[in-house]
Amino acid sequence: MSHEIEKTIAAYEERLKAAMLKSDIDELDQLLAHDMVFTNHLGEVISKTDDIASHKSGELLINSLELSEGFIKPFGGVVTVSVRTKITGYYQAEPVAGDFRFTRLWCPVFAEQDDSRWQVVVAHSSLLA
Repeated sequence: MSHEIEKTIAAYEERLKAAMLKSDIDELDQLLAHDMVFTNHLGEVISKTDDIASHKSGELLINSLELSEGFIKPFGGVVTVSVRTKITGYYQAEPVAGDFRFTRLWCPVFAEQDDSRWQVVVAHSSLLA
């Protein structure tokens, strides 16, 4: 069972990566929980609305995401993901690049048709030296 959940979340992580690279608002809306809390590397708390708005406006443009040193750990009914990520892109029209560690908590959400899907409910990033 654990291996199956890990494969499922790995697929969701790939969807999230693709959505971030394309600034795919519809996909981000599906993958991020309505009341998601994201604490960025500056200690700022970002909501789902804020995150999606930065993609929609073009304020945030991600050119590349290189993932390494990752793991997926089911715990009870939720799943924790931790992954090292090298990011290049633009923020407020300024070039940015950095090496980060992201931690995400995925939680199952039950849709009206009683099928489940997973969404990010909590995320945190740290800038690596």
